[in-house]
Amino acid sequence: MRRLLRAGGDVLVTLAIMVLGSVGLWVGAPLLWLWIGSQVQGAGASLGAALAVIAAGVLCTIWLLARLLALLSMRHRAIRIAGGRPDPGHRMLERVLVLTAAVAVVVFGVWFLLFAGASPVPLGISL
Repeated sequence: MRRLLRAGGDVLVTLAIMVLGSVGLWVGAPLLWLWIGSQVQGAGASLGAALAVIAAGVLCTIWLLARLLALLSMRHRAIRIAGGRPDPGHRMLERVLVLTAAVAVVVFGVWFLLFAGASPVPLGISL
């Protein structure tokens, strides 16, 4: 943590945008396009049309977010190199993506098992 604070404001802002972008990648884009697909189907279109809209929208949004994250990673590298530090490669982006994906999976699991009414073991089965 101390290293991050010494890195400067540019690095912290870049990392914060990376975290927000990766959360959007894992959570925001799929939820947004599921909602849009539900509106398409609710408007009277077929389920197939809604699924096609969801698939195309998610793929395009994830592609755009991945490009944004790659640009942010290159900016992070440039800031580090300009500061006289060795080239870190894309390690920071990899760490951010893995960490946010793990948090998203854990949060989804907690929601699914505790709040969505799902049960890992089917109830009502008599032995």
